Amino acid sequence: MKKRTALAWGVAIVCFVVLMLVTPAIPQSQEYHDFADNREFFGIPNTLNVISNFPFLIVGLIGLVLCYYKNYFKLSLQGELCGWTVFFIGVAAVAVGSSYYHLKPNDARLVWDRLPMTVAFTSIIAIFIIERVDARKGTYSIIPLLLVGVVSIVYWRFFDDLRPYAAVQFVPCIAIPVMAILLPPMYTHSTYWLWAAGFYLLAKIEEAADKPIYNLTHHIVSGHTLKHLCAAMVPVFLTLMLAKREVAEERVSLLKMWRISWTKVKENGDNVENISCTYSVVPVEESR
Repeated sequence: MKKRTALAWGVAIVCFVVLMLVTPAIPQSQEYHDFADNREFFGIPNTLNVISNFPFLIVGLIGLVLCYYKNYFKLSLQGELCGWTVFFIGVAAVAVGSSYYHLKPNDARLVWDRLPMTVAFTSIIAIFIIERVDARKGTYSIIPLLLVGVVSIVYWRFFDDLRPYAAVQFVPCIAIPVMAILLPPMYTHSTYWLWAAGFYLLAKIEEAADKPIYNLTHHIVSGHTLKHLCAAMVPVFLTLMLAKREVAEERVSLLKMWRISWTKVKENGDNVENISCTYSVVPVEESR
């Protein structure tokens, strides 16, 4: 097992090094700070982009409280408690960091927007390792993964290169849905992970379509504001999952469950009996 773990880390490091060697640096575009909706209400610059971060604070604080309130989430492992604590702290910090950035968008403030997001991303990866691979290794991976996220931000700020940060942000977006489908879970309600991933994907689309959405809605709401609201649904779904789930009696991956369900559907379809109808000829008596 140790050899496999070392091999996995070795492959990951080699892939990252190769990626850094064969791809050009990605500088931070200053157009990124030019958001469609820069209206000011009640003396707050870029009001909607600022206040739309408020749900992160609410969900983060609720999740953090429930982690410790009479073990409401029924977390059975110490590593789980640590991982989810870090995640909800990161979610709550997103509200503060993103609001601070959107009050006056620039590179210096963008650091405080991205830093809590990397905390949330990396803690989720650690949680997945705890739940679906190995609890001990997942617990030990929390701090190294957090450091990887912090280093990616520092590297971008000093070298104006977004490649490490992009890897930290997008690798979980691919790895988490794949792991959720393929790896047998410790708990029930695994589909909530896919709902969370779906909302995050929608949030990224809305972020890319910031100005078109703003124009389409006749300057009522921008894509970036909607991005904040959709992204906040990610911790909402994960909080609901934690509240509803139970320890799985049998660890079965979502892929296997889908295959079993599909097999049953096919079998039920094949077992439908063909009903044939016979008709008898009724003589018609002619009227005289």
